[in-house]
Amino acid sequence: MATFIRRIAISYILVTLFFSSDIGFFGRVASFGINYGQVANNLPPPDKVLELFSNLKVTKTRIYDTNPQILTAFAKSNVEVIVTVENNMLSQLNDPQQALQWVSGHIKPYLPDTKITGIQVGNELYTNGDKTLIQYLVPAVVNIHNALVQLGLDSNIHVSTPSSLEVLQESYPPSAGSFKSEISGIMSQFLNFLATTKAPFWINAYPYFAYKDDPNRIPLDYVLFNPNEGMVDPYTNLHYDNMLYAQVDAVSFAIAKLGFSGIEVRVSETGWPSQGDPNEIGASVQNAQTYNRNLLRRQMANEGTPFSPRMRLEAYIFALFNEDMKSGATSERNYGLFQPDETMAYNVGLAAFADSSTSSTSISLTSSATKIKKSGPTHTLSK
Repeated sequence: MATFIRRIAISYILVTLFFSSDIGFFGRVASFGINYGQVANNLPPPDKVLELFSNLKVTKTRIYDTNPQILTAFAKSNVEVIVTVENNMLSQLNDPQQALQWVSGHIKPYLPDTKITGIQVGNELYTNGDKTLIQYLVPAVVNIHNALVQLGLDSNIHVSTPSSLEVLQESYPPSAGSFKSEISGIMSQFLNFLATTKAPFWINAYPYFAYKDDPNRIPLDYVLFNPNEGMVDPYTNLHYDNMLYAQVDAVSFAIAKLGFSGIEVRVSETGWPSQGDPNEIGASVQNAQTYNRNLLRRQMANEGTPFSPRMRLEAYIFALFNEDMKSGATSERNYGLFQPDETMAYNVGLAAFADSSTSSTSISLTSSATKIKKSGPTHTLSK
């Protein structure tokens, strides 16, 4: 087994370097995302959010539905929008005619005034309560894409879905990354769709949860992007100085083991809570500020992961605002960079990043998600 992992790791590194030389060209213009959740009763309306975007030089946004108020407010702006098909719609999209009606009613009316650049078909279909939802993924993405083609709208809109890291059976070391056997067939079909349409694979990854669950074995500096010894993958000899990059590369290896290469992996959600319950170890203003500030610095440096160094990793930070209507642990309501009145919860230097003349800022909009999605399989470091 070790020989197999080592062989596939070396082979995929060579393939990655080949494809990254192409993809990396498009990744040299930095843009990072900030999820803007609206699960609250005290947030500014979309038109005010657009003003905030403008002040921060925001150029991209992502919402978890097709909220007409947001899509209308963002018309005639320079902000690109990725929208989402709600999970409860997935079964209906098995019918190509239903998919055509959905695109005709939820996408076409806003084009070209609103710059819709992507459609996320569901969110964390394997881990969002009902694991049977994932069976609808491939028919849904195919039917949505075909509807876009039929309406002549496919040239600038990609179709994909965000997954949590719970889709992985193994994630440590990164070269051991593999998908769970029960969904490997569906994943193969989905990856074939992504490869054919040149769409990215999105993941939600939270190193915070790995640290919270095992703080005695996982060094805090490793998850916060602070200087540390890091870890070396024994099969690839690649050095990792932070957990997020290791998680991303584990997904890339899992994709390779199903026979695919050149599919870009992007982080749709990551972040750190500034407050938590007594058992939520590590949730603090200082750690949240450190994690997000260090991640933003690496985003602006156009960094790739050790596995794909020439392909800049695109990541979306959760979240823009603290959200008072979120259920669950205290941390769920305290991921925001800003308070609802637009004052900073803590300073990550966002204004300075936005003022950079060599980069653009991307904020990801979450308009109907009801809870933070946690990463799945975690890994520890050998001491």
